[in-house]
Formats: sequence, structure tokens, C-alpha cells
Amino acid sequence: MPGTPRTINRTGEHPVALETTLLVHGIPRDSAPALARELGDIIREHGATPAMVGIVSGRAIVGLNDDELGALIAAPDVPKVNRANLGVALHGGSHGATTVSSTMELAAEVGVRVFATGGIGGVHKGFARALDISSDLLALSGFPVAVVTSGVKSLLDICATREVLETLAVPVIGFRTDSLPAFYLRDSEAGVDARFDDVERMASFIESELARTGRGVVVCNPIPESDEIDATSWHAWLETAESRVRERDVSGRDVTPAVLGELHEVSRGATLRANLALVRSNAALGAKIASLLPHSA
Repeated sequence: MPGTPRTINRTGEHPVALETTLLVHGIPRDSAPALARELGDIIREHGATPAMVGIVSGRAIVGLNDDELGALIAAPDVPKVNRANLGVALHGGSHGATTVSSTMELAAEVGVRVFATGGIGGVHKGFARALDISSDLLALSGFPVAVVTSGVKSLLDICATREVLETLAVPVIGFRTDSLPAFYLRDSEAGVDARFDDVERMASFIESELARTGRGVVVCNPIPESDEIDATSWHAWLETAESRVRERDVSGRDVTPAVLGELHEVSRGATLRANLALVRSNAALGAKIASLLPHSA
């Protein structure tokens, strides 16, 4: 459409997309530049190229440079941009930190087929009382991108999320796991469609499946065993965090970041450290997969 900014593509060989919501909203701002550099270094070490995705002054960019990323990190009140409000940010000329769904859309637009993130969204608890399903799931059904993730965020309804993914015909594959991970926890009651213990075989499947269906693939990479949160501690922290958020009367898309923020506080930073550990691990696996795919971006 006239007046709609074109997505700027600055991807290199074997690109791996990275979202900006983690850097802008998920960690302390003063830690964000160092984490961005670290993730980029990890991806390069494994033969791929980092492609940070974000919205800067109404421009969708796949492959933010340091100045653009710095502008996002430094700006006050940068909105989280999912697929629903992506067009609003572009039309209005605002900044925006991309979530899983908008990162997938923009990555797919320029031919990036691998995206490394922390955890995907899903079906919220209490779904029967309020329709609350992440746009991440529909994005997975519509864009040919392999999303390397430590599963579904632990505060969501994991089994219901798994059922929705099946309904949307999105394959869920495990890297050295038979279980859909639960973010801070390596296992859940939900299973995967197939397990791969070899990166080369997994990359071969991903390449053929993305081309065959035009849909995404969920690549489950459990949090490293040494960084997993103790389940008993996790459930106690979650109960406290959810109670605090209910008292604040938070609703809609603000619930998940509010609960995660409270979790970081009640766990004295343990959940944040675990979050960073799994993101690093997913960046490494994403780079290994991307390095094995023919370059098409």
C-alpha cells in the first residue's frame, strides 16, 4: 500500500532472527546492549549471522545496526509490537519492540527461516472465563519460520497450548527431548511430534517442512539442566507473583510481562538468570540450524 514503509532487510548469510522485546522489556535496560552483543557473538561462533528485528521511527528493520538498537533501548515507553499493532507502529512512525509473532512476520517477509527466542506465548490459564491466546500461535501457522524456543512460558496452560498448536497443524519437534519444555522447567506433561538428537537431521527436516507447508515449526530446546529452576521453588514463586499481579488488576497483554517481572523479584533474580541462560542456549542451537540451511534471505 502507498505510504506503508517497506521492511528494511540487512540480513547476512545464514541469518538468525532475534526479537527486541527481551532487550527492551525483559531485562534491565543497562544490561541490554551487552546481552545483544553476546547473543550476536554466540550466533557468529556457530557459523550464522544475527538479525535483530525491531521498529525504529516507523521503519521495520530486520538486522538492526548498533545505533538503531541503541535508540530503541534508550527510548522511553517503547511499545511491545505484535501482529495486531504492527501496522499501527509503522503507520504512526513510532518505535516498537517486536514480540515472537511480529518478529516471525517480518523475518518471513525477507526470507529468514530461523528465529531464536526464549519461550513462546500460548493459552492463558482460565481460558474458559476469558479468551486469551497469544498471537504467537497463529503466527506459527502462517509463516515458514523455525522458532527455537525453550517451550511455552511456564505460567501458561501448557497442555492447552499444545492442543492449539496441533489444531493449527504446527509441528512441535524436540531437540534431545520427548517433552514440550516449560521454559524454566525442562519437562511438562505435553509431548512432541518427533525427537531429533542430531542437528543435521533436524535441519534437514526443518528445511523440507518449511518448504512443504509454508507454516512454522516449533523447535523445543530445553533450558540447560544446570540452569533449570527447582520445580517446588518455581510453583511457590509463581503463586506469589500471580497474587501480586491480581492485586494490581492487570489484564490482557500486560499480564505476562507483569507476572514475569514479579517472578524476577520474588525469586531474587533466579528466574531472570534462568531466562538469560536459555536464550543463550537457543541462540546457539538456532545458529547451528541456520548454518545448515541453504542461504535464501
